[in-house]
Amino acid sequence: MSNGDIFVGEVIGTAILILFGAGVCAAVTLRYSKARASGWVVIAFGWGFGVLAGAYTAAPLSGGQLNPAVTIGIAVDTGKWGKVWVYLLGQLVGAMLGAVLAYLVYLAQFQANIRKEGTTEDTADEPVPTLGIFSTIPEIRNPVANLITEIIATIALVLPILAFGLTKGLGESGTTVLIVSLLVVGIGLSLGGPTGYAINPARDLGPRIVHTFLPIPNKGTSDWGYAWIPVVGPLIGGALAGAIYNAAF
Repeated sequence: MSNGDIFVGEVIGTAILILFGAGVCAAVTLRYSKARASGWVVIAFGWGFGVLAGAYTAAPLSGGQLNPAVTIGIAVDTGKWGKVWVYLLGQLVGAMLGAVLAYLVYLAQFQANIRKEGTTEDTADEPVPTLGIFSTIPEIRNPVANLITEIIATIALVLPILAFGLTKGLGESGTTVLIVSLLVVGIGLSLGGPTGYAINPARDLGPRIVHTFLPIPNKGTSDWGYAWIPVVGPLIGGALAGAIYNAAF
């Protein structure tokens, strides 16, 4: 695969992933959305379908990695680092593009995120915090615990992805991406409660950058003090998964 194919594939695939993922979070979160308050299960499946659509679309061009943690895990396992930077750049650009597209889909709802005169906190007209639509927010802010959660959850993603390559029939039948998508749903349902399961540095960092600059009324903080955890944790988890796979398989 050429550098150009890898870059274009990762941009397109990651943009689709974030469009679906941020889109389902917006659908569940924003006022005047038909899916508002439909819950965590809907979010988990929305992200899983985002992986499904993005990875299948990108696969012919780049292999559809869509995640720096996966890219790092593969590099640690194989020792091939030459094209890692192309994957990472494409993933970050794609994540930012996908966040912008999700914003445009819900533009009217974001613009309606205003404080009406005379309202007080916890009323129906109070503005909705928007960072959680784009990036992760821990339920309990504990840097050590949050970092551990992201590391373990990312190992739970990357190690099976590497192991799926041992099952020849999955690759030949084209069902590997489907299985990975279900894996992402399972991680969301099982391990996503503490931090929102970034498990992908680009998925969190790219949309957080976009959130910082988007003209969303009353959007709230972009919480850059926490932003290193969903980047560093998954990168450590991906590297550990690659090392474990290399040693054990």
